[in-house]
Amino acid sequence: MKALVLSGGRGTRLRPLTHTMAKQLVPVANQPILGYVMDHLKEAAIKETGVIVAPETQEEVREYLGDGSKWDLKINYIVQDRPLGLAHAVKTARSFLGDDKFVMYLGDNLLGKGIKDAIEKFSRSDSHCMIFLKKVQDPRAFGVAKLDEDGNIVGLVEKPKEPPSDLALVGVYLFSPVIHEAIDSIKPSWRGELEITDAIQALIQKGYKVQGEILESWWLDTGKKDDFLAANTTVLDEYVRRSIEGEVDEESNIEGRVRIEEDAIVQKSTIRGPVIIGKNARVENSFIGPYSSIGDESVIKDSVIEHVVILERSKVFGVVRLEDSLIGRDATVKKANSLRGALRLMIGDHSQVEI
Repeated sequence: MKALVLSGGRGTRLRPLTHTMAKQLVPVANQPILGYVMDHLKEAAIKETGVIVAPETQEEVREYLGDGSKWDLKINYIVQDRPLGLAHAVKTARSFLGDDKFVMYLGDNLLGKGIKDAIEKFSRSDSHCMIFLKKVQDPRAFGVAKLDEDGNIVGLVEKPKEPPSDLALVGVYLFSPVIHEAIDSIKPSWRGELEITDAIQALIQKGYKVQGEILESWWLDTGKKDDFLAANTTVLDEYVRRSIEGEVDEESNIEGRVRIEEDAIVQKSTIRGPVIIGKNARVENSFIGPYSSIGDESVIKDSVIEHVVILERSKVFGVVRLEDSLIGRDATVKKANSLRGALRLMIGDHSQVEI
């Protein structure tokens, strides 16, 4: 079993942040989303992984993942010149995949549970495709699966006005090599892309068994700012445990599940978890409220923040209240004049905001 991880795409819904970084590298609880994907592959004992990268962001992805040894993986980087659909990504990776079964994992998805059990189930079954599914409140915004009584998928519909079920496609797929034949048989959609749903539909029409794997734990798509903040909230809630490795002075108050990484400094401040403070970060005379992630080497001074993701090396000075915000790398937000009420911001790397 091999893995194909998609880390291309332009991430238009997270701009301006994704003008300067791959959306899969935006950190949730101070770890890039792609890191959680690799953790799941390691847990599933997969050894060979192909990573689809875009020309404009491949260097950053390569720098973060390296050769994969951190996760006991051997990584092959595969450049997709243009984002022409998920099935096109598989076609681009054809020589790497060979005739092996593989799992395709969208690199901007976060799952509350790993994929080890599903891979073992797929390996034992006679299915040629298994798709992760999740019950959602409004399936009209997703690709939707229709299942028969035995849990086999008999149809797929993309963003239907009248959904046949409440089961959305999550972004994790397991395939046998017959998927290549199916992809070769389809044509680009109206969007000009080779759709993986069309290829799977071709499998169904040819009589191949396509199975659904319903995800009982949480699933988070991190495509937009609010989705991203929700993902950060969920991961902090689930994974953060109290751990104080940095320096906290006697005038500070640390409440609840707060992780303060090594060489971080907290002075005259209150931090109320769940919160993570990155390495070499500094918090002075401030309040850091629940569901906040402060990146490595960032500085928060004379400010109140809550439900905020701040990436590495950024600064927040003298802000009365900052909430529901996503701040890029090397950015600065500071008070210039009198300010009342809360700020809600999404700013990209190397930005400066004076208010």
